[in-house]
Amino acid sequence: MPRSKPLPAELDPSARQLVTLLRGLKDRGELTVRQLAAKTGYSAKSWERYLGGASLPPREAVEALARITGTDPVPLLALHEIAADTWDGRRARPAAQRQDDQCEREQESPASPTTVHDTALAAPAAGMPPRAPEPAPGRFPHLALTAGLAALAVALSAVLLLVLRMDDGASRAAVTASPRTTAGSPPPSYTCRITRMDGRWWAGVNKGRDTEIGYGASGADVAEAQCLLRRAGISPGGIDGMFGPLTLRAVKTFQERAGLTVDGMLGPRSWKALRG
Repeated sequence: MPRSKPLPAELDPSARQLVTLLRGLKDRGELTVRQLAAKTGYSAKSWERYLGGASLPPREAVEALARITGTDPVPLLALHEIAADTWDGRRARPAAQRQDDQCEREQESPASPTTVHDTALAAPAAGMPPRAPEPAPGRFPHLALTAGLAALAVALSAVLLLVLRMDDGASRAAVTASPRTTAGSPPPSYTCRITRMDGRWWAGVNKGRDTEIGYGASGADVAEAQCLLRRAGISPGGIDGMFGPLTLRAVKTFQERAGLTVDGMLGPRSWKALRG
């Protein structure tokens, strides 16, 4: 494998690094410029210019070389992006040289709509003066915009995460504070005043109502039933006005003793038996 010629001294450092890597890939794959031309679609003369530092290879050429050598193209393309921003020779490249390069590529690879379009742009019409090459669009604004958008996305993500954490903390504080607030409020106080009036028992809590109640209910009606259950010799737990498990068990026990349907509900028949 012949030794490569030294790169031009005026070559930009990023372009020099890119060309050095491309040379290394070519040497590692033991490829000649003719083999590169046959495998990539770019002419041997074009590859001589690319690998000699005279011309910046197109992105497609870099991708093609990475593909045939089994190399990840991402680092090479990133370096190519930087090199393209500082490549001055691409603006001074004569239009005739670009046209020759394009013609060589068309002769060695099938033409595509993009190739025809580029050739039409490069070849001036008969009798018309050659068009000056248009400057390549700057990439620095694009890179700056991309970096700015990435920084903005990171900042917005951080703010959103902070807001979510604050909301989560507030929710936890509310959940934690709820039991303290409930505990700070004194529960209703019920006192059983068992009396017998008109052949019925009264506890003096719910003014004699016989409201249908069941598990989970609360209030004076439950406290009245608890007083009457205790009078019947069945403990419902405390007289707290809460129809919980102990009260439910006491109601079922009373219903069973009274020969009623054991459903744990205090309806008209159960109230009648309690007050009986």
